[in-house]
Amino acid sequence: MNNTTITLAASICMGLAGFAHAKAPPVKIGVLTDMSGTYASMGGPGSVAAAQLAIDDCLAAECKGMEISLVSADNQNKADVGAAKAREWFDRDGVSAIADLTNSAVALAVQGIAKEKNKVVMFSGPATTGLTNDSCSPVGFHWMFDVYSQSVGGVRAMIGKGGKSWYFVTVDYAFGHSLQKGAQDMVKELGGTVVGSVLHPLNVADFASYLLQAQTSKAQVVALANGGADVVNAIKQAREFGIVSGGQRLASLLIFLSDLRALGLETAQGLTYVDGFYWDFDEGTRAWSNHFAKAFKNQKPTMTQAGVYSSVRHYLKAVAASESTNGDVVAAKMRELPIKDPIMHNASIRPDGRVIHDMYLYEVKTPAESKNEWDLSKLVATIPANEAFQPLSQSTCPLVKNS
Repeated sequence: MNNTTITLAASICMGLAGFAHAKAPPVKIGVLTDMSGTYASMGGPGSVAAAQLAIDDCLAAECKGMEISLVSADNQNKADVGAAKAREWFDRDGVSAIADLTNSAVALAVQGIAKEKNKVVMFSGPATTGLTNDSCSPVGFHWMFDVYSQSVGGVRAMIGKGGKSWYFVTVDYAFGHSLQKGAQDMVKELGGTVVGSVLHPLNVADFASYLLQAQTSKAQVVALANGGADVVNAIKQAREFGIVSGGQRLASLLIFLSDLRALGLETAQGLTYVDGFYWDFDEGTRAWSNHFAKAFKNQKPTMTQAGVYSSVRHYLKAVAASESTNGDVVAAKMRELPIKDPIMHNASIRPDGRVIHDMYLYEVKTPAESKNEWDLSKLVATIPANEAFQPLSQSTCPLVKNS
């Protein structure tokens, strides 16, 4: 065989490989997120950028030759708005799968619609465990964190430091209620007590009355069961009220890299929190985070944005492998394929749709410890995948009973 023949044979093989990928039908991914509200910095436009990176990276590898497009919309943190957009995308616009969501109420609404339409939906932003319990779906996947993962490490760390009595300042909707319940159940399980709680509206600017009640309670730990701009405002005002200097400990049950940047180390130093992804964890996370930063305003990614990349990339691999966009077919392939990317460590998908993976307990550095503007946290402990999430034996998901 001469060189010309070898080159021709190689070209034919490469062409056939491209043709094989191209046999998959056109794919349209929808990112339904908070584009301008309290959770925009941890999801929002950064989640859209992460999804596009996943598409680009897959087109250069497993998805070569496929037709993939991306749409995005603002769910406004309203379940009716998110549900209407999901139906429009599925029924009119040919969207194959939806990612992110960033809001528990929106996520629960979209989960039901996606199940009805046999479309895959992947959650990286919401925290409610309802998505993998009573409201679970064979085509729904909870990718990054949830209220159980956030309470296990955070509550144990605080109780381990002597924080036995707790008071909760909680955002008044499904996410906050679920986050508080998960944490207070863990407090009680570990021998602590809950002395009280107060609810606040989503996206409130003034936390004075809520923090005053927390301060008056004399609880050893004031726990913030909220997120986004709410948690930033609450922490800033808690410092001003002297909650920490007065001897109480401040615990954030859900905080993101974007929140820490907004707070600054002077205000955030010493906070402990649980995270599913930190840009400086290892060589792989650093390389991918630099890749993300080049695509999105020189910003390092939050765990929500990293979860969007991981979930969309895995979904696209499953579409390429199954040559289908039918929800049940792709979902089965997603469970079959290993999750391999720089984001998730020791990851696998359970029958209830929960993607389990290692989680991490971090502590915010002091200004003196930080080496650069993104050097914000230090690793305290790794929470293994099989300990970080609600045990499957406790699941109320019908899929678990039938598996």
